[in-house]
Order: sequence, then structure tokens, then C-alpha cells
Amino acid sequence: MMKLIFLGSSFSIVWYIRRHKLVRRSYDKDHDTFRHYFIVLPCLLLALLIHEKFTFRMVMWTFSLYLEAVAILPQLVLLQRTRNIDNLTGQYVFLLGAYRALYILNWVYRYFTEPHYVHWITWISGLIQTLLYADFFYYYFQSWKNNVKLELPA
Repeated sequence: MMKLIFLGSSFSIVWYIRRHKLVRRSYDKDHDTFRHYFIVLPCLLLALLIHEKFTFRMVMWTFSLYLEAVAILPQLVLLQRTRNIDNLTGQYVFLLGAYRALYILNWVYRYFTEPHYVHWITWISGLIQTLLYADFFYYYFQSWKNNVKLELPA
């Protein structure tokens, strides 16, 4: 039941973003040129090759882990191209990365407190996702430390 609620809310958010006039007016089509199939197809192929067990459910779960790890790439590329990062967007991307970093702390804790807690695919994809945020974190903390507007280099 929770998965259905999660899927329904996710689809409604995507629908709202694509259909709401305010969001469409702020969308910058000229800078958003990231080809999503460059991340979706490799993630699917990787999930077909590297998984814990070859079942439909396990391959799709692994695909979702791989895709989640790189799903922030279009946003980061767009932010780097526009260099115009408003406060809300900067906070949002920072908190997404902080969420993943806290997840890694949870995995470390569980590894030392739960017997047989080893999930290499989850750990590696989570680490890759956190590393993708590292550059953004650096510039986020530099802007915060120097009390200047967040800008990414071109």
C-alpha cells in the first residue's frame, strides 16, 4: 500500500511540474539540454549485468538504485550552465545531498550493529551519488562561508 502511495505522489508531482503554468514559465528550455537516455539506458544495462539475483523484481530494484545515484546529474548540469542559483534551489540540492550523506552514516552504523548487514550494490550506488554532490557541496560551503550568492563555475 505504501508503494502505491509513493508512486501516486511521485507521478502527481511530475504531472504538476509539467502542467502548472508557473513552473512552465520559469523553465529554461535553452539550458536544459541534458539527454536523459544517457543515464537511463546505462543504468538499465548495468542492472541487467550486476544484481544480487536475476529476477524481475531484483533487477528493477537494482535499476532504481543505479538510476537514483545519477538522477541529480541533469539538475547539476543545468545549474552549472545557468550559473544562476537562487537560494531555494541551492538549499534544495544541498539537502538532497545531505540526505544521502546521512544515509551512508546509517549504513556504517548498521554494519557494526547488525550481523550480516552487507549490501554492496546499495553502498556503492549511494557512495557514487554522494560523490556527485561533492563539487556542489564545496561551492555551497564557500558561498556560505564568504556570505556571497551561490555560483558554480562554468
